Amino acid sequence: QVQLVESGGGSSQAGGSLRLSCAASGAVYSSYCMGWFRQVPGKEREGVSGISQYDTTYYADSVKGRFTISRDNAKNTVYLQMASLKAEDTAMYYCGAKRYPSGSWWREMEYNYWGQGTQVTVSS
Repeated sequence: QVQLVESGGGSSQAGGSLRLSCAASGAVYSSYCMGWFRQVPGKEREGVSGISQYDTTYYADSVKGRFTISRDNAKNTVYLQMASLKAEDTAMYYCGAKRYPSGSWWREMEYNYWGQGTQVTVSS
């Protein structure tokens, strides 16, 4: 069992930066793939970024070059550094943990555990 708690959301002007954190507790966190997803009302949850247990990183095209995912296994925490924010980045952001490395980081159904979400609002 893995428990995930996101933090760091808030409001920003377009062009600004925010850093999201996802603290994990429970099972062996370092063996899990981690991902950040976002969702706006009326739309499906979409993958933003993922990081494997070997620190391989993945990004959606919409955030490539602006967002950076990282993990600190000593702190059981994964981060999403968001820069050059755009109004279209406004969403609820969720952290997910994926037990098995196979498959695709962007597939929501492959994640076993989720946090409660943190809201990011970007004003233009």
